[in-house]
Amino acid sequence: MRYVCLVYMERQDLTAVPDTDCMAFGESLRASGHYVAAEALQPAETATAVRVRAGKVAVTDGPFAETKEQLAGFYLIEASDLDEALRVAAEIPPARAGTIEVRPVRQLSAQQPGAPRAPR
Repeated sequence: MRYVCLVYMERQDLTAVPDTDCMAFGESLRASGHYVAAEALQPAETATAVRVRAGKVAVTDGPFAETKEQLAGFYLIEASDLDEALRVAAEIPPARAGTIEVRPVRQLSAQQPGAPRAPR
């Protein structure tokens, strides 16, 4: 099963963990077979938010929400279950200075909610 490990950190802590630690951790994920993808993100002030309401597109500078911690990056991992995903997340270097949110990846379905199921 796939899990996304979202890395949240406060702005002043973004450099608290050396990039080399994160790169080495990525290599260890590859070696263990847990690695699917990982990326560090630019600071939240470089974000652009896009919203579509009533067919109109609104584009605004900055992150979606004002929060103390900002999304700093992610790891997409393969794990047998949530317990294994949590063990992997605890080893992510930014966990020492920030927060790692672990979420299972939801598989999209062609079946629309509330739509009748096709007969078998």
